[in-house]
Amino acid sequence: MSFSPDSRFVAEVRPAANHDERRDGRTPDILLLHYTGMASTDEACQRLCDPESGVSCHYVVLEDGRVLQLVPEERRAWHAGVSSWEGETDVNSRSIGVEIANPGHDFGYPDFPTAQVAAMADLCRDICARWGMQPERVLAHSDVAPRRKQDPGEKFPWEILAAAGVGHWTAPTELRDDPEALKEGDDGALVEDLQTLLSLYGYGIEIDGVYDAATGSVVRAFQRHFRPARVDGVADFSTADTLRNLLRALPAR
Repeated sequence: MSFSPDSRFVAEVRPAANHDERRDGRTPDILLLHYTGMASTDEACQRLCDPESGVSCHYVVLEDGRVLQLVPEERRAWHAGVSSWEGETDVNSRSIGVEIANPGHDFGYPDFPTAQVAAMADLCRDICARWGMQPERVLAHSDVAPRRKQDPGEKFPWEILAAAGVGHWTAPTELRDDPEALKEGDDGALVEDLQTLLSLYGYGIEIDGVYDAATGSVVRAFQRHFRPARVDGVADFSTADTLRNLLRALPAR
């Protein structure tokens, strides 16, 4: 299927095979960011276009800043997998998916190049403006699938994108010793409060007062996005205070 690019920042249209209609009349209000997570960017692009792979995305941002479009924005690309945000489990119908070329944690996880970051900012700002996406709806794959995914990871320059007008951000609270930090195995009212705050931000988490492996995964996802200095799944003061600050900065819902 050939199509015209949706964004003026697209250098090449490279049609993918896997996509379908957005369900129940939904329109995209989430911008979901990934890394390709393969040793070779060429192989990753081939896989995203391969009908046998069962995956696709709307855009790929290459290391040199060139932008490929694989799926028209009006179509539902297959990039989120099993996921949820604010109770929505069909994230693909609600999102536009952008893959950033980076081999990821399994292949050395290099820094994101300056040209790539600049291109991401331009593309993401354009998408958000055209669809009226709110800053807090610019999310990581790990945010919507914390038990399965860790991309685009703790090296992703969320702060730089926020300074360029993309995404929701507050300066992370500094690390400090916290003997009362919550961790896996803990339970009780303080754990329930933490789970409630994470749920209020949008994370899919059971509020049961038990700091289990699932809660630890959500905390790690939050840290990767908003407090990347230490990603350990431990809800220390820095993590909890950063979360509270983000919630205070949200627009009224």
